[in-house]
Amino acid sequence: MTEYTVEFVGTGETITCSDKETILSRCLEEGIAQEYSCRVGMCLACSAEILEGEVTQPAARGLTEAEAEGYALTCMARPTSDLKLERGKYPPSIEGDLEADSGSETAAADD
Repeated sequence: MTEYTVEFVGTGETITCSDKETILSRCLEEGIAQEYSCRVGMCLACSAEILEGEVTQPAARGLTEAEAEGYALTCMARPTSDLKLERGKYPPSIEGDLEADSGSETAAADD
């Protein structure tokens, strides 16, 4: 078992996480308020942008292959190196959905 340092940029929070545990499970053990919902790699609530390092996350079904290179679903991701993550950052596929939802709510409010 190898241990890696996971730093959450902008929060001052750092954890040590083994390659056998998910980043989310370690956050919860350490009392770090990492957002999550489904815990099965589908909802993207636990998404974080990978600024440095690498993870393995074969069960992260909510991400495209391209997105999985730049984003971690912390409920599925296990570190394979030291990491720097920015929490609350979502892949382009969901960012587009959020913008579309925001636009439709604005349009509905105007009616």
